[in-house]
Amino acid sequence: MSDRYFTKQTFAFLTALEANNDREWFTAHQQEYEDCVRTPALDFISDMSNEMPAISRHFLAQPKKVGGSLMRVYRDTRFSKDKTPYKTNIGIQFRHEIGKDIHAPGYYLHIAPSGCFIGAGLWHPDADTLFKIREGLVQNSDAWLAARDEATFKKHFQLDGDSLTNSPRGFAKDHPLVEDLKRKDFIALATLSDSVVTSKNLRAHVVEHFRHTAPFMRFMCKTLDLRF
Repeated sequence: MSDRYFTKQTFAFLTALEANNDREWFTAHQQEYEDCVRTPALDFISDMSNEMPAISRHFLAQPKKVGGSLMRVYRDTRFSKDKTPYKTNIGIQFRHEIGKDIHAPGYYLHIAPSGCFIGAGLWHPDADTLFKIREGLVQNSDAWLAARDEATFKKHFQLDGDSLTNSPRGFAKDHPLVEDLKRKDFIALATLSDSVVTSKNLRAHVVEHFRHTAPFMRFMCKTLDLRF
């Protein structure tokens, strides 16, 4: 296992990529990308494969260049006005074993010059999944409140993401959990300093924070009939 993965050069490369986000520049700096971004990210994922079973046996750490836990550097620009070809962050996802993409419950590490964070939950779930979660909140409100407000989880994480302006169709406007029912994302985020990212403590820090999300992730998985 490695003691240290990412360095100041990692952040310097991502900053330079943001300022020179074009194929010519990236091609000229391909080796720097390999050395400062992809290789350390894959090393981190490989080492996390030994850690994930203690968090949950049902979430995967896959150290593959393509199709694994490391998210693609290439942006999907088909439906975006922003046509810059590359992402200027490192995204690492530990997906549920049944998940084929980031819309399944999962754990996440985000590294970028603009800010780093640890995440857990579901981002932009589809309509059927979102309805199932909302139904779970209503039918098991005590369990949801116990998970959402668990002291250690609440100390380190906050729920984030997009929400509806009004209560969703089919749910009472005056429901005690209406603010949670409005959520379009069920993700919990914890900020992460650059100094931790570049330290020898990164892996231990991430593992500890993943553990803190256990009540929240257990509720999400149970609601969606998934093993945790």
